[in-house]
Amino acid sequence: MRWAALLRGINLGKRQLKSAELKAVIEGLGFTDVKTLLASGNVVFTAPDARAEQLEAEIHDALAEATGLKSEIFVRTPEELDAVVAANPFPDAAIDRPSFLVVTFHRQPVDAAAVDALMATYDGPERAQAIGRELYIDFPEGQGRSTLHALLGKATRDPVTTARNWNTVLKIRDAL
Repeated sequence: MRWAALLRGINLGKRQLKSAELKAVIEGLGFTDVKTLLASGNVVFTAPDARAEQLEAEIHDALAEATGLKSEIFVRTPEELDAVVAANPFPDAAIDRPSFLVVTFHRQPVDAAAVDALMATYDGPERAQAIGRELYIDFPEGQGRSTLHALLGKATRDPVTTARNWNTVLKIRDAL
């Protein structure tokens, strides 16, 4: 079965991991058809049928053992990534500014009511919507000056996430 693994916080500051190192860790687990994407902790591979949580734990432990790097891992199937793409509530942003449209991946469903309540009172230019385990955020002026991330973190109460821009989401999906 094909899988995509998204590692949190890779190649930010001192958390450096070369694509070749990541590929070696995944291959060391006995997984095949391994391909890394970009240099931000994205990898697709074939592994025996397993539960996502099991794969996340295996990759986490193997990465820590091989490199000393501890990173949260989020795995998705091709069908799940297809659903993420199909559910995009901001198709205009995907066309006009795909690098400013961000998807945050969570382990559990995102509290959509909390996100909706926050967005009802938020006066910035950003838009956000929770669908299942993903949170879609449109940053029309970029993420650098936005205060929305911090507010969403408090609203969703989920400190363990990883984010990818729309271009990267599509590249990962297509690589599967």
